Amino acid sequence: MPLINAGFNRRYVENANMMACYNELLQLEHGEVRAQFKLRACNAIFTALEQSQDAIEITSENQIIQYVNPAYESIMGYQQGELIGKEIIEVPKSEKNKPDLLETINSCILKGKEWQGIYYAKKKNGDNIQQNVKITPVIGQGGKIRHYVSINRPLNDNNKSDKSSERVQAESQTDIQSSKHKDRRKGSLDVRSTTSRGSDGSSQRRHSSMARIHSMTIEAPITKVINIINAAQESSPMPVAEALDRVLEILRTTELYSPQLGTKDEDPHTNDLVGGLMTDGLRRLSGNEYILSTKQPHHLPSHLTTPLSLNDIPPRIAQTMETEDSWDFDIFNLEAATLKRPLTYLGLKIFSRFGVCEFLNCPEATLRSWLQVIEANYHSSNSYHNSSHAADVLHATAYFLCKERVKQSLDPIDEVAALIAATVHDVDHPGRTNSFLCNAGSELAILYNDTAVLESHHAALAFQLTTRDDKCNIFKNIERNEYRTLRQAIIDMVLATEMTKHFEHVNKFVNSINKPLAALEENGGNSDEDSVKSVLTSPENRILVKRMLIKCADISNPCRPLELCIEWAGRISEEYFAQTDEEKRQGLPVVMPVFDRNTCSIPKSQISFIDYFITDMFDAWDAFADLPNLMQHLDNNFKYWKGLDERKLHSLRPPPE
Repeated sequence: MPLINAGFNRRYVENANMMACYNELLQLEHGEVRAQFKLRACNAIFTALEQSQDAIEITSENQIIQYVNPAYESIMGYQQGELIGKEIIEVPKSEKNKPDLLETINSCILKGKEWQGIYYAKKKNGDNIQQNVKITPVIGQGGKIRHYVSINRPLNDNNKSDKSSERVQAESQTDIQSSKHKDRRKGSLDVRSTTSRGSDGSSQRRHSSMARIHSMTIEAPITKVINIINAAQESSPMPVAEALDRVLEILRTTELYSPQLGTKDEDPHTNDLVGGLMTDGLRRLSGNEYILSTKQPHHLPSHLTTPLSLNDIPPRIAQTMETEDSWDFDIFNLEAATLKRPLTYLGLKIFSRFGVCEFLNCPEATLRSWLQVIEANYHSSNSYHNSSHAADVLHATAYFLCKERVKQSLDPIDEVAALIAATVHDVDHPGRTNSFLCNAGSELAILYNDTAVLESHHAALAFQLTTRDDKCNIFKNIERNEYRTLRQAIIDMVLATEMTKHFEHVNKFVNSINKPLAALEENGGNSDEDSVKSVLTSPENRILVKRMLIKCADISNPCRPLELCIEWAGRISEEYFAQTDEEKRQGLPVVMPVFDRNTCSIPKSQISFIDYFITDMFDAWDAFADLPNLMQHLDNNFKYWKGLDERKLHSLRPPPE
């Protein structure tokens, strides 16, 4: 509000893209700049009207006269005060016109069409004057006719300089605009108050400066929405107008998609999860700043350089991966069989199944080296965010990519991007949340300005590791534009795993994909295939599908078979416990107080996570991709955690009978 009060009305985030900056300037030019010039020109315009030799009359759309200029007074014999506030029908009409002429004129201009013809007007002294009349409707705010410009030229006037009478029908909240440009904006100018002999403008409706700012800019969809609501307020009864004020308040907040929680006491588990996962910390630094322990330079450890291809995979590992196309695949068996290197082996198998090497035109040896480099940069010391989690997310991603609806929506390049994004999405994760890194003033938080710190790091490091050495550069042989497209898609998907935008991604998916598809299905079983295809394959919707896909893969643990779900719950809890321990040691703000290893109820934390983040998202994803087995597991797992909680148990499992 202080900025708005000071006159600021626009926020522009710095952008290195020249076209983005150029487009911003174009918007300013076509929006505020032109509007401001028009408003500044108002006094000059009305000075011109006063001095004009043409007769000009301005009335409201309700046929009430608001302004006539001196030329009108001299031609018609009326004083301004005699006309202002009167309806047009109160002014005497000439009997020389055909009986149905007025009706013809009105029916024409009410449809927004221009009318031109001969019309007799009656002067105050009773004389008739024959005029050549041209009436042009002008579209105003809300897309409705707000003005009529009527140019009345006496036929007996031989002056070629177009002596005329312009009648402009205007609403009280006059739109100073041209019919040619049809600017859809509100002014707050009372025409009468600018004239030397204007009557009082006390009936003017007032609009806040914010409303005027929004209505003058030609901008984002949210601005259009706010403009529509502002327009609706004008003709709404008080209770509706007040309700719309509250709507506008909500729309102007930055957290449009995040549900607002009740008080902390209501559900501390949910509150702490939200605080830990959906914020960037409290921004408070203690005396001792936490800097991530300096890792050895990212490199390919010598023990991983042994030749490895699909053909040399040891039989035990190959046997473990036989069921990798099933949702119930046990990633922990693979973790044990590969000595905590499941990502390289599962990656080789899945990337081969999807023909990734063929798509990228890269040798299998390059892919193998790349998978080994990426896996080497996951921290095996993390209880949760290690290469087993990456392999699990890769497995879920591959599973989702085989679903019919997903296949209809995505292209091969999207599938390759999704598999790569899943593989790298948590690379070099320190086992701490973004909030922790921001509070601790870590090097990464400083580098990324406390914004999507980890996700930005995962994406950036993945490309650094990939492109610095030809031996593992899987992108080396693809064409430049294809690389740019692939890179953009990978970055977008990795950034989508950041939880601060969770509800935004889910809501956009529901509104842009679920609802339109449901509407098409309701319109008959044989819904228009082209319409369905256009929903599924539009570029914007493909992006939403890819984001939703990796988000669901990333936090799909509650939808896994119970034993897998329990193991993952134990691992994430341990990682959060370790963070709380460290926060206490370092004297940092404790981001998630409920994750104290001495007091935490793991069942409660899982119930909160499922209720708050999982249920709605997987309902939406299931409606799209058809995943009854996942929803059944989710239901079973939720009941399991509820059962433990009802018994007041805090552990992963019930005590032995």
